[in-house]
Amino acid sequence: MKFLRTLLLYLFVAGSVFGQTKTLQLEDVILKGYQFYPQRLTQLQWVPGTDDFVFIKQGDDAELVKGNVENETFESIAKLSAINSKLEAATLGNIKSFPRIGWVNLNTISFWKDMSLISYNLTSGELKIIATLPEEAENIEFQKENFIAYTIGNNLFLHYSGKDIQITSEENSGIVSGQSVSRSEFGIRKGIFWSPDNKYLAFYQKDESKVTKYPLVDISTRPASLKNIKYPMAGMTSENVKVGVYDLQNNSITWLQTGDEKEQYLTNVTWSPDEKSVYIAHLNRDQNHMRLVKYDAKTGAQLLTLFEEKDDKYVEPEHGPIFIPGKNNQFVWFSERDEWRHLYLYNTNGELIKQMTKGNWIVLDVEGFDETGENIYFTSTKESPIETQLYKLNLSNNEIKKLTTEKGTHSVSFSSNGKYVLDTYSNLTTPSVTNLKDGDGKIQHKLNESPNPLSEYKIGETKLFTLNGNGGYKFYCRIILPTDFDSTKKYPAIVYVYGGPHDQLVVDNWLGGGSLWFNYMAENGYIVFTLDNRGSDNRGLQFEQETFRNLGTKEIEDQKLGVDYLKTLPYVDTKNLGVFGWSYGGFMTTSLMTRTPDLFKVGVAGGAVIDWSYYEVMYGERYMDTPEQNPEGYKNSSLLNYVDSLKGKLLLVHGTMDPTVVWQNTLLFAEKAARLGKPLDYFPYVGHGHGVRGKDAFHLYQKITNYFNDNLK
Repeated sequence: MKFLRTLLLYLFVAGSVFGQTKTLQLEDVILKGYQFYPQRLTQLQWVPGTDDFVFIKQGDDAELVKGNVENETFESIAKLSAINSKLEAATLGNIKSFPRIGWVNLNTISFWKDMSLISYNLTSGELKIIATLPEEAENIEFQKENFIAYTIGNNLFLHYSGKDIQITSEENSGIVSGQSVSRSEFGIRKGIFWSPDNKYLAFYQKDESKVTKYPLVDISTRPASLKNIKYPMAGMTSENVKVGVYDLQNNSITWLQTGDEKEQYLTNVTWSPDEKSVYIAHLNRDQNHMRLVKYDAKTGAQLLTLFEEKDDKYVEPEHGPIFIPGKNNQFVWFSERDEWRHLYLYNTNGELIKQMTKGNWIVLDVEGFDETGENIYFTSTKESPIETQLYKLNLSNNEIKKLTTEKGTHSVSFSSNGKYVLDTYSNLTTPSVTNLKDGDGKIQHKLNESPNPLSEYKIGETKLFTLNGNGGYKFYCRIILPTDFDSTKKYPAIVYVYGGPHDQLVVDNWLGGGSLWFNYMAENGYIVFTLDNRGSDNRGLQFEQETFRNLGTKEIEDQKLGVDYLKTLPYVDTKNLGVFGWSYGGFMTTSLMTRTPDLFKVGVAGGAVIDWSYYEVMYGERYMDTPEQNPEGYKNSSLLNYVDSLKGKLLLVHGTMDPTVVWQNTLLFAEKAARLGKPLDYFPYVGHGHGVRGKDAFHLYQKITNYFNDNLK
């Protein structure tokens, strides 16, 4: 059925008739935060090879809706009730919400129901089971529905032409195929890589037989049971990785001849468009020397080292080659060689054609090409380090054109021919807007403008600003003022901190979800402040590398700059300052409470690294080198050496099954505090990993809130 209502009429519009009278409740913020999310177009995506797009219209009977770039007419093409009817007829049960879809062809979608991959014809309503995988299957990767790779345990399997084929048969559990390696650093997110036409399957195999086992204790059994994970700590033996190529026609594996160097990192595995070659970025264990190597997919032979990159601190390749459409001999490469992450154009002989972008800003991602391959679309911080904007670059003359004009953070998706883009953005005052634009950034249709989900709530003012200071840098900050703010009053302040690499807290986007805890605390009379210090993301390599080999030192200097600013504000109660952070932020919180003991009265640290020698090889050695290479740096950053300096109230919380920052960190700190007779508050979240989820998350945030209420006012 077709109807001519615009998409805006599909959306629930929150009323603001009664004004801002409601107050946030902690249980709602933590357990029901979804109710405060802006209205967005769920699963908004292009229909491959067309100018049609689809999204899920939510409601009592969710439905898949299709639109086209030419008009504002939308068509319902599949309803959840109809899919469930077919599922039940096939004795497959039903699903509660519209499934995440893929495309078999222009008229058929696919989705997973439990371990079955199912196709659904949008015209006839015919439903088929494409494949059913074993219950133990994990790490599922498929490019087309008839080509599905997956792992069971430590081995790799393939579902092809209705059959399950076992590709590897390693009895040694320390030999692992098809899974992510290097603890998912260097942009690695998976271990299986289909070739463009599905003739080959490249995969990682790691030998972690000699990697130290680390014990996680499960107390849910009687008696408690042991779960060992492989956890290579800084300076210890790491895994050895190689790459295999499975030929579907010959049922054979060819191992790429990656050399005899042990414990090197093999990253950014990329197929050439013609399936003849595989490209791999080799990185030495010191992470200061990278080589991009081209391999023959058939023989496994090294064909060519295209180029090398070196740095006296570290090189961090996170993107593989991106080939130019229609030019299989040219690709785009990301590099920070000039201290800013920019795009470089190479040919497959390793010759640099030109640097494509340049300036004191970074390219965030390549978003696509136009139909001719003459223009490349990318997102970057060119406008501002706290914004994500879209640009078009002409490959012939390097002319750059900004395509998004709205301030804030943009997320984009291009049609297959690059003529149109779906652009969703938000900023500090705009919850979410989605526009359909042409390839020059001109708006064709506004598809969605979310009402403010907090319009009925009393929310304190949020401001973004900068401070000038340490190292000549400009530091971006955010402050949230209390509800019914009165500048003649004094308010306690909480500094929320992360401070580590690969994260940026201060950005111009809509704050929602779990971030509303900040607003909840502001509602309860606190000022909440955040500063992105040296070492954090999206400010260029020099800014990030300022903390190299001395984690926690310059970051403290910068956070102190923020506190000094707070102390200049007449409405800040300088005797009642608190700090809170998780993971690296937990390390920063504990560092601030112990290394600058007179700065904060109260701190809460979750999942904190206490001593970097107890953290893993890949991340730890990039920023600290090994304990043997950098004993002074490890000594200065180890918070075990500052326990005796603790003056304020400190609460440490940690998941007892944390596989990222192991629980041992917090236990060592607690042990040292007991021996020195230092007061310390501590709570273990039993069975949780690096984060606390479910109902226990409410317990956690209630505890954090109470800790500040009891000790900071």
